Amino acid sequence: MSSALENKVQVQSLVDVVAERIEAAIISGQLAPGAKLSEQGLAASLGVSRGPLREAIRRLEGRKLLERTPNIGVRVAQLSLKDLNEILQIREALEGQAAALAALNLPDSEIAALRRLIDGHEKQKEVREGTGYYQESKDFDFHFRIVTGSGNARLAQMLLGDLYYLLRVYRYKSSTKPGRAREALAEHKAIVDALAARDPTRAEAAMREHLRHARRFVEEQIAAQGEAEVVPLPKGRKSTLA
Repeated sequence: MSSALENKVQVQSLVDVVAERIEAAIISGQLAPGAKLSEQGLAASLGVSRGPLREAIRRLEGRKLLERTPNIGVRVAQLSLKDLNEILQIREALEGQAAALAALNLPDSEIAALRRLIDGHEKQKEVREGTGYYQESKDFDFHFRIVTGSGNARLAQMLLGDLYYLLRVYRYKSSTKPGRAREALAEHKAIVDALAARDPTRAEAAMREHLRHARRFVEEQIAAQGEAEVVPLPKGRKSTLA
């Protein structure tokens, strides 16, 4: 994944673009968990003024990706091992149900759009090389589209609130295991096949299997690194901004 903080931001949609850049840097590990943000450094790197940067930071605080501590400042959020395990368990159960409902409720046109989305993902350099599988948020995110297509507003609210943004961090982490990106892509295709077949049982099973693979990788990393509390994100290019 290329550095999210390399290119200067253009004038249009400053807050949106800055928030997306910082979010991508957090997901990739370029901005590590617990790292303190330097407004001056970020503003210089992105080529923006403090105004839109501060608004973008406030937006990411709302998504629980950044945390503000009195007398310390803003830091990248961290998850304890206990929090991570609980979130991943919840995700497997809820997204499995979302896939089952999507098999009944998604229109054919949206299933076709999911196939096109996956075709686009397959063209990513990282996916082709098997080194990572990055998805932009919302409509460009396979999981987001299935959850919204479930037709259950309360389920979508649970999965696409704070939980959604936190989980994107660890979804990317799991995809960096050698070969995992291509496996995840194949699993996405299997889920879409089940949706197209209008088979809720098969769709739920395919989604839960997909999510178990991601969870097991995180558990392997925890064990290998001997981390008892905080699980680190994948290491990106060292940031000079924190």
